[in-house]
Amino acid sequence: MSLRRSRLRAASVLTVCLTALAPATVTAASAPPGDQALQRQLDAFVRHSGGPPGAIAVLRTENGTRVVRAGVADVGTDRRPGSGDHMRIASTAKAFSGAVALTLVDRGALDLDDTLGERLPQLPDAWSSVTLRQLLNHTSGLPDYSRSEGFIAELQADPLHHFDSRRLLDYVADQPLLFAPGTQYRYSNSDNIAVALMAEAVTRRPYEGLLRGLVYAPLGLRSTSLPQGNRMPAPYLHGYTVNPPAAPEDVSEVIGMSGVWASGGIVSTPADMTRFIRGYAAGRLYGGQAVQQQRQWVEGASEPAGPGRNSAGLAVFRYETRCGVVLGHTGNTLGYTQLIAATPDGRRSLTFSVTSQITQSSDAKGLKRMRAVQENFVCALLRGGSQ
Repeated sequence: MSLRRSRLRAASVLTVCLTALAPATVTAASAPPGDQALQRQLDAFVRHSGGPPGAIAVLRTENGTRVVRAGVADVGTDRRPGSGDHMRIASTAKAFSGAVALTLVDRGALDLDDTLGERLPQLPDAWSSVTLRQLLNHTSGLPDYSRSEGFIAELQADPLHHFDSRRLLDYVADQPLLFAPGTQYRYSNSDNIAVALMAEAVTRRPYEGLLRGLVYAPLGLRSTSLPQGNRMPAPYLHGYTVNPPAAPEDVSEVIGMSGVWASGGIVSTPADMTRFIRGYAAGRLYGGQAVQQQRQWVEGASEPAGPGRNSAGLAVFRYETRCGVVLGHTGNTLGYTQLIAATPDGRRSLTFSVTSQITQSSDAKGLKRMRAVQENFVCALLRGGSQ
C-alpha cells in the first residue's frame, strides 16, 4: 500500500475514532503466582485474533512497581514494549487540560462558573452561557468539531494538514448548542479545546507552556510533550490498525496532531503516565476544595468506557469495579488505546496501553475482552493478587 493510500485510510479511521520510574519487567518465569496470571491474561489478549500487536501495563503500589508486557512494540523488529517507550495518549490528554484548569482555579485565575461569554467573547453568542465546569464534565452541549463535515473533509484530503489548533471550534461556530448546558452528558472533543483556550485567555500564555509549568514540572514528567506534527520521538510503541487476515498496518505517524491538540494530542510514556495519574488522582496539583469539586459525579462514561461502572467528574472518571474504586481516564486514537487509573489517594495506580484502536463501534467484542482484562488488573492492584 502506498504511503498516500495508507494516510487516507488512516484518516478515515481517525475520524471514526474522533466521533466516538525504571521499573523491572515481570515475566511469567520469574513472577509471583499472581503476576503469572496477569501475564497469561495479557498474552492471551494480544494473541487473540484481531488483538493488538503489543500491550504494556504498569502497576504501582506502596511496595514498588510491576510491569507486565505482551507482544511487540514494533512488528518489524520484534522489540518488546517498554515503560520508556513513547506513545500517543489519546483522550487521556483531557485529564491534562483538567489539571491545568483546576490548578488555575485553585490559584484564583479561573472559576468553575466562569462562562465562555466572559472568557472567550469571540466565540458564538449562542454558547456564551457554557461554564468551565460544564466543559470539564462534558455537559456543555458544545457541538463536536471533529464530527463536522468541514473538518473531516480537510483531514481526509490531507492527513498531514496543519490545522490552526486554536481555531478548531470555527468548524462548528455556525451551530447552536446541542442541549441546554448542564442538562445532559455528551462527550465532546470541543470541550477540552475550549478549556485550553480559557486557560490561555486568563494567563496570556500558550497552552503548551502551561502544561510544562503546571503539570510536567511539578509531577516530574520528563518524556511528555504536545506536538503539532506527525513524527514520534524514539523509542516509541508503534500503533497499528488490525484487520485479520491482513498483516497489521503501522499507522503511528500517518496523521498530524494539530487537529487534535488539547483534546488528545499529547505524546508520553507508560512511566510518565504512571507519575501523572498518581499525582492527578490524588489532587497533588491543587487544593482540597478543587478536589472536592472535581469529584462531583454525573452519569457518563469515558471513550472508550473504562472498567466497571463509569461516572464522570471534572476531567476525571470514576471506575467502580467489583474490587473497589479507581479514578482515571481512557482514550483511543488511531493505533492506540489507553487507560490510566489510580486509587483516590494516588498510592496505587495502573497504566494500561495497547497498540491498536479498540472502540465499541469498531470492535465491540474486543472492547468487552479488554475491559474484563483491565478490571482484573485493577483487582490485582487493589487486592495485591490476581483475579
